[in-house]
Amino acid sequence: MGSRRPLLCATTAALLLPLASAPARSQPQPLVAAPGEAINQLETVRVAAARQPYRSLFVTGALKTDAAIRDLAQSVRVLPADLLVDAGVTRLSDALELGSGIAAQSNFGGLWDSYAVRGFTGDPNFGSDYLVNGFNYSRGYNGLRDTANTASIEVLKGPASALYGRGEPGGTVNIVTKKPTFVSERRLELSAGSADRRRATGDLSGPLSDQLAYRLNLASESGGSDRDQVRSERHLVAASLLWMIGTASTLSYEMELSRQQATLDRGIVAIRGRLGAVPRSRFLGEPGDGPHTTDTRGHQLFLQHEIDLDWSVQAGLSQRESSLEGVSTEGRFLLDDERSLARQRRSRDYAARDLSGRLELLGRLRTGTVKHQVLFGFDAYRFIDQRLQLRTTQAASIDILAPVYGQPAPPMTLNTWTREVQRSRSIYAQDQLDLAPRWKLLLGLRHDRYDQALLNRRNGITTAQSLGATSPRAGLVYQPGAALALYASLAGSFRPNSGVSRSFQAFPAERGRAAELGAKFDGVDGKFSATLALYRIAKNQVLTPDPLDPNNFSVPAGEVRSQGLELDAAGELLPGLRLSGALALTDARVHSDNNAFLVGRPLANVPRYSAHVLLVKAWLLGGQRATLGVGLHHTGAREGAVAPLVAADNFVLPAYTTFKLTGSLQLDRQTQLALDVENLFDRTYYASAYMQSWVMPGPGRRVTLSGRHSF
Repeated sequence: MGSRRPLLCATTAALLLPLASAPARSQPQPLVAAPGEAINQLETVRVAAARQPYRSLFVTGALKTDAAIRDLAQSVRVLPADLLVDAGVTRLSDALELGSGIAAQSNFGGLWDSYAVRGFTGDPNFGSDYLVNGFNYSRGYNGLRDTANTASIEVLKGPASALYGRGEPGGTVNIVTKKPTFVSERRLELSAGSADRRRATGDLSGPLSDQLAYRLNLASESGGSDRDQVRSERHLVAASLLWMIGTASTLSYEMELSRQQATLDRGIVAIRGRLGAVPRSRFLGEPGDGPHTTDTRGHQLFLQHEIDLDWSVQAGLSQRESSLEGVSTEGRFLLDDERSLARQRRSRDYAARDLSGRLELLGRLRTGTVKHQVLFGFDAYRFIDQRLQLRTTQAASIDILAPVYGQPAPPMTLNTWTREVQRSRSIYAQDQLDLAPRWKLLLGLRHDRYDQALLNRRNGITTAQSLGATSPRAGLVYQPGAALALYASLAGSFRPNSGVSRSFQAFPAERGRAAELGAKFDGVDGKFSATLALYRIAKNQVLTPDPLDPNNFSVPAGEVRSQGLELDAAGELLPGLRLSGALALTDARVHSDNNAFLVGRPLANVPRYSAHVLLVKAWLLGGQRATLGVGLHHTGAREGAVAPLVAADNFVLPAYTTFKLTGSLQLDRQTQLALDVENLFDRTYYASAYMQSWVMPGPGRRVTLSGRHSF
């Protein structure tokens, strides 16, 4: 690329890079630059550099520009394709374990991804927030996110409201999808594993003409689990087109269709807070209820036009429809005999539509000796969520020690019937300043106008509100040498609250504020990097149970705080030896609440200590490339109850450490075999919980054999 060419946003930064296909395990892939060095030579493709193992020098989601990570005043961890392949992950939740300060949360019975970044998670009704190519993809019903169409995952620590609006102050995850290439690539992968799991993926890409390229990703997975009566299957179709319009414009289109059918599984029971009496495999629902079905249909359209060498304009549109339906029998509480679990039965029929768009102007200019890289933008979205739920609390209880299934199902009555409409309009600006050769400054500001209307169809009452939020951001970077960068940042965030109060009034939005100090180190040979970050975050207007009716209503009276230390490291330690490591010390607690016993209590499912290490060694075996890797994952003790009403509801999930093995053998230039063993020693542990009646055990030992063929 020409050195003065405008930088690309999250969606288009990789449009011209044929990187998206996952590389052969532990085999560095070439980076292909934008076609041609000049904007009038878009038909040419050239090799520019070699990708560094497990490392990415640039990130697109942090600033909506192709920004160098060492220039950012925040902690950023990019999980590139080669790391995801070596780690053997196929879901977003498994991939995020590779980063620091990310903790698994209660995941709605295993139906979708839910995690906390630095102690903060998203709306439990929708799972955690994440972006796809810079567009919000977490509004609605998504299922578990498959990585078959993922080129890289960017974990952006700290508040991102100055760019993206609503969000948690702990951080944001941006998924960069695989892009069309002008070099033909075809890859097929088949795998089989424990619990009758089967998976097949296909990845095809190439030119349709000199100016048009395509990509098609397919994935299908099905099988059981360590849990009795629990099965799931997922299917994904992702197609994209890239059109080079003339010499200065590109237009891209991406489509994703996915379907997930899975048993809603609330896990096992802690008997008066004690775990271990109920086997990790025991299912306490009703097998006859069948699976919950989640459907998602998404489209993205993105246009970029370069006005000249310094200025460009870009516009994007994202449209998604999603739905969730199914019947489940779920535990409520344990009776006094300590073996009979009272249960409820629910039928869900949910649907959502999300339409969003943005228009942005990017440019470079000078004021004296100071260089500016500026971004001005406007975006808007409309989100419609419709929910219909039937419920009964009179479902037959079940013996947790000797369960008998197939008991008569009582009739259900209407419990929830709502239609919520959210609308937002926002304007934002950002300036990246090169103050001097060693000093960089970032300033950002965004203002959101947000309208919310919730119609309760049961009584015909509509509750509406309009609010505004201004989110600032500032960061300073000092680079005393080529290998070291020191930074400090301050930022604010906001997140609208859902639901209504006991007086049927809408809630004010949650507001967050964060401060961060850190240091980034790059090895002398450029093959290894590390980031050390120290942060402090506070969020108020958090909903807590209403003292006058804690079972049905909430009030915005809570404040939570988080502070901690994080270390992320990745790269090549020695020739052929790669490392991915993460370490976090997180102290996330309730600072104020209506219930005095909650003040000072750690946030649920957030461990004080956590760590992840993956080491992979590559060498030649019989003239062919082979790899062998070992991984360790540690999660410390955590509080288990998300919303306890009395002190007796509290309980602790014990700490655990698991190990994994991973290996591969290249049979020839086109074919590779890989073996992954998760939870090598078959450790029994508990991954997350919502309350004592909903505790999710982690999977036992899982063995997966895969074959990959390129043609």
